[in-house]
Amino acid sequence: MFQGILFVLHTGIAWEHLPQELGFGSDMTCWRRLTEWTEAGVWSRLHEVLAKLRGANALDFSQAAVDGSHIRASKGEPRPDEALLTGAGRAASTT
Repeated sequence: MFQGILFVLHTGIAWEHLPQELGFGSDMTCWRRLTEWTEAGVWSRLHEVLAKLRGANALDFSQAAVDGSHIRASKGEPRPDEALLTGAGRAASTT
């Protein structure tokens, strides 16, 4: 079930298109479990535990692979805090 949830979230497919032949469980079961876990605070607790382990240098990332290709790039003007970091903005007039 967990792999089915990750598959849908990673690929962006609709729940009803979750391939049954991959053995992830039914689309409705995966969706229902994601909803239950979200309402129960499982994801925020998971982030807390991972942050604590990382702070204690207790995570081994040597076997980890991070893929951000599914994250949509932001569009439009930079946020105010980004403008400060990059020095973006209008130059002062010298006349």
